[in-house]
Amino acid sequence: MLLEIREKVQGVFASIILVLICVLFGLWGIQNYLGGGKEAPLVTVGDKEFFQREVTQAYQQFAQNLAGMNFDEETLKKQALQKLIRDEVLLQYSQNQNLVVTDDTARDFIQSLEYFQKDGKFDKTQYQAMLGSQGMSSDEFVSRIKKALMMEQVQRAVVDSGFVTKAEVEAFFKIQNQKRDVEYVSIALAASTVAPSEDELLAYYQQHQNAYQSDEQVSVQYVELSLDALANDVSATDDQLKDYYEEQKTQFSNPERRKISHILIAFGKQVSEEQALQKATAAKQALSNKDFAALATELSDDKLSAKNGGDLGLFNVGVMEKAFEEAAGKLKLGEVSEPVKSAFGYHLIKVTELVPGEVKSYESVAPELTKAYKKAQAESRFNELAEKMSQVSYENPDSLDATASMLGAEIHETAMFTRQNGEGVASDEKLRLAAFSEDVLKGSNSEPIEIGTDKLVVLRMKSHVPAANKELKEVKNDVIAALQKDKAQQRALEVANQIKTELSAGKAINEVAQAAHLNVKKVNGLTRTTSDVDPAISQAIFRAAKPQPNRPSIVVIDDPAGGKIVASINAVKDGEMTEADKSKLVVIEKNMATAFGRAQFESVLNQLQSSADITIHEAKQ
Repeated sequence: MLLEIREKVQGVFASIILVLICVLFGLWGIQNYLGGGKEAPLVTVGDKEFFQREVTQAYQQFAQNLAGMNFDEETLKKQALQKLIRDEVLLQYSQNQNLVVTDDTARDFIQSLEYFQKDGKFDKTQYQAMLGSQGMSSDEFVSRIKKALMMEQVQRAVVDSGFVTKAEVEAFFKIQNQKRDVEYVSIALAASTVAPSEDELLAYYQQHQNAYQSDEQVSVQYVELSLDALANDVSATDDQLKDYYEEQKTQFSNPERRKISHILIAFGKQVSEEQALQKATAAKQALSNKDFAALATELSDDKLSAKNGGDLGLFNVGVMEKAFEEAAGKLKLGEVSEPVKSAFGYHLIKVTELVPGEVKSYESVAPELTKAYKKAQAESRFNELAEKMSQVSYENPDSLDATASMLGAEIHETAMFTRQNGEGVASDEKLRLAAFSEDVLKGSNSEPIEIGTDKLVVLRMKSHVPAANKELKEVKNDVIAALQKDKAQQRALEVANQIKTELSAGKAINEVAQAAHLNVKKVNGLTRTTSDVDPAISQAIFRAAKPQPNRPSIVVIDDPAGGKIVASINAVKDGEMTEADKSKLVVIEKNMATAFGRAQFESVLNQLQSSADITIHEAKQ
């Protein structure tokens, strides 16, 4: 759910909004099921206490965002803790400033999230289902969104204050559009024809043993709480289903739809509201002896619909302004409204066709109704058991027996799996993160882990095989290849440095290249986006110092293809601004001001944190 919301919420201030949504669904997802922590807090910010489980879940969220990448677990845990602290500092500052966000503002924001929409409109059923799957009420969600929007106000106030001068913008444009004349040679890795000695292999192997280890592995026992399984156990009588059908009848109904036409009399700079109203009133009177479609073609300022006699097609609620919708909804077939005011002007509205609403019969929706009823009944039981699951597994950390007994569930086991890969439930990234967490490796039960949106798992370690050094004979071929590559890279670097020395002494690049049996590549007018030069090479060239008069700038670059590149930067020309480019300066100025504003916000946040009452308690990480 979090990932989908993340994809929908974009923009300069999206990060603050996502902070809270992450807290709601990513970091605190199962916290709604958990009882009050009995352990000592890990950190206190003002009067807010954070416990180990909250930091663990924050870490797991960070780790999920880095799935497939290498990262240091301890460093990531510290970053997760700091993120919780900084967010809480900002929230408390926002509250102390007496900032206000109304319920209506929060609800408008929630309804704008596409995740809660169906066919482009906010869907209350989908919204409630999503909150229900997290064990959260709408009031609680609105309250937390209000806090997020309050935090956004602080960030927006600081970021929006960022500004840059015209000179800074123009200087940035010149640098960004700079052109460089460059010549360079590539020194490829040369495969060694000499086999390394046994002593060399042993020394290299001993120096790089971490590269030749077997993967750490674990297998776990786990108990599972599944909403689908609970739903399968729910029985439903015909009477219960019929009652539920009556309660949910709107979900099985297609509302009445209306085909409408209109005549728009717009107001603005040339026509006042009063003049537009007078014209609309006169048009209404003219309809007593003139066809609506003909009058729309003649008078309507909505030129697109006027071509079709004012026809707007079938009317969908939520598309037009409220006053327009209310007036159209009250009209009878063929009836024309009085002038209705909108932001565009005054409308005369006519209903030209009614498409009757339809309610699907109980019999036709019985299968999906049964499934929905069972799931709805199971959700309250799921939330109840989830809370007990957390409590019992926490109070009985050395075994899953009590948790399994409380749930009436079996204890399952997995095959061995690594941090990167697993099968079955171990294919889930969050489960693997929990399985290799410090607490679980020390023998404790894990926190409840969300698998998808409708399943919770508590696990404990069954067996653990630490990473171990492989014997040299097992990896000898790999060691030989790595040692030979290292030697080739060292040789390429030596050649590159020698060429750099000769070029810096004033020798011509063609002369030096010919002596080294290398080819010179020449690019005049190289830009940061030149397509036929590898971006990594271009970036390194533009990071290099400018050449001095009659003295090129020489730089050694890592070749993405392997080996080294020696580049001679002979000339630099700042970007020239055309008349067409001047129109781009507005965008550049805005982006630069935003970047400066963000940097200022980070500074403000650092100052707030340094002056906040923060206590980090002695606790396991």
